[in-house]
Amino acid sequence: MPLATLRQVLDEAAKGRYGVGAFNANNMEQVQGIVSAAQEVGAPVIIQVSRGALSYAGKNYMRHLITAAAETAPEIPIVLHLDHGDKPETCYDAIELGFTSVMMDGSLLADGKTPSDYEYNVEVTRRVVEAAHAQGVSVEGELGTLGGIEDGHGSGEVHLTDPDQAVDFVDKTGVDALAVAIGTSHGAYKFTAKPTGEVLAMHLIEEIHQKLPDTHMVMHGSSSVPQELVDRINAALGIRHGVRKINVDTDGRLAITAALREALNANPSEFDPRAFFKPAREAQKQVAAERLMQFGAAGHAGDYQVLSLPEMAERYDRSPVGA
Repeated sequence: MPLATLRQVLDEAAKGRYGVGAFNANNMEQVQGIVSAAQEVGAPVIIQVSRGALSYAGKNYMRHLITAAAETAPEIPIVLHLDHGDKPETCYDAIELGFTSVMMDGSLLADGKTPSDYEYNVEVTRRVVEAAHAQGVSVEGELGTLGGIEDGHGSGEVHLTDPDQAVDFVDKTGVDALAVAIGTSHGAYKFTAKPTGEVLAMHLIEEIHQKLPDTHMVMHGSSSVPQELVDRINAALGIRHGVRKINVDTDGRLAITAALREALNANPSEFDPRAFFKPAREAQKQVAAERLMQFGAAGHAGDYQVLSLPEMAERYDRSPVGA
């Protein structure tokens, strides 16, 4: 089965009224854990690769790891997604590398830290959409900014998404998915109280979905520290109102780190790295499997046949940006 596009996977998720987990990966063990979790619960899955991950592992290593995953699990729709592209050229490189989905985060300038203005966001995102759709590749944009810093990315400021501006943004850019800011945060972030409608602006999700019923929304900063962040308040409720892609990164990092520390402490004389990385891989798998079930994606991997990039390019050609 070829790698799937974000557009098709989220379109199918909308039909089935479920969400799809998007898990960040930096190495082989993370990829294996994520994919084996998807196989175990029978769910489509999105594997996200950040610029930091590409720098750490190497572009070709990451590309071939995901290709190997698709060959190992042909029954699972797998999206290879660039997380937080900082400028159009980064997205173009990812498309050339074989990514089936890219995120152009024009909410920040190319330094990945300074909030941009709206006109800049529209322009850079529109350019990426035009180039990506010509190749059948999907595009995620972002409107508003999240708190926190993750993998060196983020302004640390929170600017909630304006629903009316979201309508204009989608119309002008043609994005397949829109990351919205409702009060979540990147990184190891803890709320001072259990997240509620007062802490998370869930009403924005409902308003945007009413105005843009055919646009898939993305929830960033969905790792839970503690785990109650990914519960009904931001998963089930959000999914009912158009959230189809839910990003999970920090939870996997925490689980892997805990497993590694436990293995090292339990066997101080062990020097075979496989003895440590096996439990780390299993920890990543458990996180991914739990989230995929929470989001309702379990059992939906076989609902459809994955379309190739040329087939998706034909589909996009029939509905160009601004049409």
